[in-house]
Amino acid sequence: MRDPYEVLGVQRSASAADIKGAYRRLAKKLHPDANKQDPKAAARFAELNAAYEILGEEDKRKAFDRGEIDAEGKPRFQGFGGGGGPRGRRSGSAGFDTFTWGQDGFQSSSGGPRGGFQGFGGIDDILRDVLGGRGRGRRGGGEQIFETEDFGGGDINVAVTITLPEAAKGTSRRVRLPTGKDVDVKFPAGLSDGKQIRLKGQGMPKPSGKPGDALITVSIAPHPIFKREGDDLRIELPVALYEAVLGAKVRVPTLDGAVELAIPAGTNSGRVFRLRGKGFPRKGGAGDLLATVRIVLPEKTDSDFAELMRRWRDNSPYDPRRDMS
Repeated sequence: MRDPYEVLGVQRSASAADIKGAYRRLAKKLHPDANKQDPKAAARFAELNAAYEILGEEDKRKAFDRGEIDAEGKPRFQGFGGGGGPRGRRSGSAGFDTFTWGQDGFQSSSGGPRGGFQGFGGIDDILRDVLGGRGRGRRGGGEQIFETEDFGGGDINVAVTITLPEAAKGTSRRVRLPTGKDVDVKFPAGLSDGKQIRLKGQGMPKPSGKPGDALITVSIAPHPIFKREGDDLRIELPVALYEAVLGAKVRVPTLDGAVELAIPAGTNSGRVFRLRGKGFPRKGGAGDLLATVRIVLPEKTDSDFAELMRRWRDNSPYDPRRDMS
């Protein structure tokens, strides 16, 4: 994670009021509700909250400035002098003795959580105020605590692009989350563009201290040959002039490999052939593959080809546009 001072855009000498003001301004600007079309909005907002958790609480800020914790709130190794251990015990540090980073947030040696989205310079009150009171209130321990789960909580969003064959048959992909963690994600067969896969417990901490979820939004990259229409696939099938005139058997690509298709003699360009069950997988089967014939002339022609066309024109003329007049 970046330096929290850099994330909040303040100097190291900034006052507590300056830090709070910077957080209020950026929270309103970066909140996912205000950036619904930006897949990285949740990650930036989570980074902002993490930075304020460090700088918005006096003891943590001092510990960070002394180099005792890093930008994620994790303890730095301080050596073994003064009766301390590798976990960084310090006597006389205000607010905590031994600090660890657990699932419930930043904890003191007494085990009380000091992380999540509570108690850091009024982070919940600030968010509730900035977002117009959309947090949910609940009583806990004699004090009013406002949860931010209604506007995103600890969920994070990640966009992943896969190919059409991968979407059809399923695949696995190693994905890096905004938290910096790499996870193996299984994409089931038959995925549609825009579908989401939820990874439970892989998000940022919620106000309760429990981790949110990671939401993997799937995009399917355009395919150079196939075009998807629901469960059907469309393809343009190039056919030689003589194949269209005389008829032929041609190879047609599908997601499962090429198949043979019989083209009848006299086939016009634009004719559609339906290959049943060769489309996109669906529950209990698959859609169809719709192959549209496109007659293609040779890249190079010779005098014999031109003479054949002239004789055809002179001896057997026809008007393909007669129905357009």
